[in-house]
Amino acid sequence: MKKIILFVLLLPFMLQANVESTTLEMHPITKNIYQHISYLDVPPWGRVAANGLVAVIEQDAYIIDTPWTIADTKQLVAWIKAQGLTPKAAVISHFHQDASNGIAYLNEVGIDTYASTLTNSLLAKQNLPQSNISYSDQSLTIANGTIEIFAPGAGHSSDNIVVWFAQQKMLFGGCFVKSLESTSLGNIADASIDSWSISINNVLKKYPEIKQVVPGHGKIGDVSLLAHTAKLVSKQAHRTH
Repeated sequence: MKKIILFVLLLPFMLQANVESTTLEMHPITKNIYQHISYLDVPPWGRVAANGLVAVIEQDAYIIDTPWTIADTKQLVAWIKAQGLTPKAAVISHFHQDASNGIAYLNEVGIDTYASTLTNSLLAKQNLPQSNISYSDQSLTIANGTIEIFAPGAGHSSDNIVVWFAQQKMLFGGCFVKSLESTSLGNIADASIDSWSISINNVLKKYPEIKQVVPGHGKIGDVSLLAHTAKLVSKQAHRTH
């Protein structure tokens, strides 16, 4: 009888753990920048991994894109705190779920969330939570100037931005940039195919010293990821026209 009662008492916690199961992975890229990877089953692509970053500036941690789910966002914040760091702020690269789904939780726990006015308007149209800090400038620096946000123009979405780490010469391209193993542009439901190549050139002009590029999905590479993305855009444009 005691075993049965104990099982009944534990059942709600077991069910809660199942509902909030996490997929989060953490990988160091440089001394102060970590890659977070989360997973979600997305028809018709199947199980999709999404990349984001955690940049450590002194004892503060800056999140670049939230994981796919709220559960993984909670896990990410817990991981940051376990390292003895303070989760200071998060930057949202665009309005899609793989970049923005953790906004509500981050706002709730008092972490600054940055998104452009365009991103917030697109989130609002879908009745989704918006960032607590909005900006309209094409470029913005945070973390004492060590992190630069840049809006290159439309591509994967009308609101996509990239994030530049000058010290590491690292570019977080998000879904604006495709990995070398990508054979297509993936989700182009909100894409601006005609503008994408121009926007890529804007990034290359602004950041001519890029050494590492982190795409929204797939393996990290170098500046060749931008050229690869431009080729995929060109192929898609020929199909469309």
